[in-house]
Amino acid sequence: MSTYILGVDVGTTSVKAVLFETGSGSVAASHALPTSSDIIDHSGIQAKEQETGRIIDTLNRCIGLLPRDKLQHVTSIGLSGQMHGVLLWKARSGCVWSKRDFFTSGDTSQLITWQDGRCSSNFLSSLPKPDSHLSVATGFGCATILWHAKHRPEFLEDFTVAGTIQDYVASMLCGLDGCMMTPQNAASWGFFNTSSNQWNTDILKGAGFPLHLLPQCVPSGDLAGQTCSDWHGVPAGTPVGAALGDFQCSVYSCMSARTDAVLNISTSAQLTFAMPADFKPPDSPQPASSISYFPYFGDSYLAVAASLNGGNVMATFVGVLAAWMKELGTETSDSGLYEKLIHCALNQETSDLRVSPTILGERHNPLCLGQVANISTTNLSLGHLTRALCRGVLDNITSMMPAERLQQAGVSRIVGSGSAIARNEVLRQEVERAFPQPVVYGQNADSAVGVAMVLCDRL
Repeated sequence: MSTYILGVDVGTTSVKAVLFETGSGSVAASHALPTSSDIIDHSGIQAKEQETGRIIDTLNRCIGLLPRDKLQHVTSIGLSGQMHGVLLWKARSGCVWSKRDFFTSGDTSQLITWQDGRCSSNFLSSLPKPDSHLSVATGFGCATILWHAKHRPEFLEDFTVAGTIQDYVASMLCGLDGCMMTPQNAASWGFFNTSSNQWNTDILKGAGFPLHLLPQCVPSGDLAGQTCSDWHGVPAGTPVGAALGDFQCSVYSCMSARTDAVLNISTSAQLTFAMPADFKPPDSPQPASSISYFPYFGDSYLAVAASLNGGNVMATFVGVLAAWMKELGTETSDSGLYEKLIHCALNQETSDLRVSPTILGERHNPLCLGQVANISTTNLSLGHLTRALCRGVLDNITSMMPAERLQQAGVSRIVGSGSAIARNEVLRQEVERAFPQPVVYGQNADSAVGVAMVLCDRL
């Protein structure tokens, strides 16, 4: 009889669940649904929040679409999700289990995501320097909690536990009073030392951080506990892995050799390769560096150029065009417009138009915003603009991690993945022009598959 690992990814825009057959190492069933959970910010503080209840409702619908006869033979559950963000909840009332076999959200905050912008550069510069090789940016969990401690301390008083959205799901499934967090997610919060695997408790205490909200750290690949109830047919007592980072899981799903570099362009963009086994990160943050070192598994690290500007740049361009057309009295769907733009750019093989697409800035250079240069009367067609925009996304990520750096690291091929690359042939063409190494697209990076593979390999 076949057994399965249930892999779940709670992403920025969607939830995906897969049933990974342990015997064959293949995906037996999968479903993905959009969460449609974004909350419009009227506060003027650049808040970026999502409705926790909607995310959990989407999670329930997604799992419920998988074959129940297979769910009854799930032997473990793996969870990954969007990093950096923070969700707060009350112990013992963070969710409500129905008389059937699922839970809904209870006493929780909204999810404050990695895209949150309330921590201004002035606020961040007022924070103490972390004892970590990773800098702290707006949208990082510890920075967000410190902002609330200073500006809205009464908000924090309502809650006793904090974690990422995927940590919350693991805690609810296991009936935990607290939060178990892996170094992958802890490092994404800031103020966490990955060499000692400990929070900077003294530094945080001095800054006014409510230390009782810090999660307990457990190794990446370890268990958080066991399901406290049947869950959509998955039996009670099923082991649940401590939640992992979506980035690390997506890399795990498609990096088949240590000489691979993975380029993922979805909402944002990342280019990464594995560091040698004996690599140790710097002792202190390098805020001006475009390359970060993310904890992977064991004591290993990934070198990462993590850009805030990826598929979201193209989506913004499409949205602007659609808004202009509406103002001019013509309306069209964003998806239809996207396909027409790709078609125009495929007929325009090159362009001398230059687009720097950093409309969101970058964490290492937040004030460097987008630019368009070399404009002439002959290069303002939609084909030129779209071609130049796609090339700009690649120029930006390769400026953050140059090809020479990849060659020095022994990278012999680029594994291209992500929804933007899959959807956009022009972007694929520009990927192949940007790197001297061969580019393969075979297996798409998939965090839900990756977290299932981790449990299959490590439990």
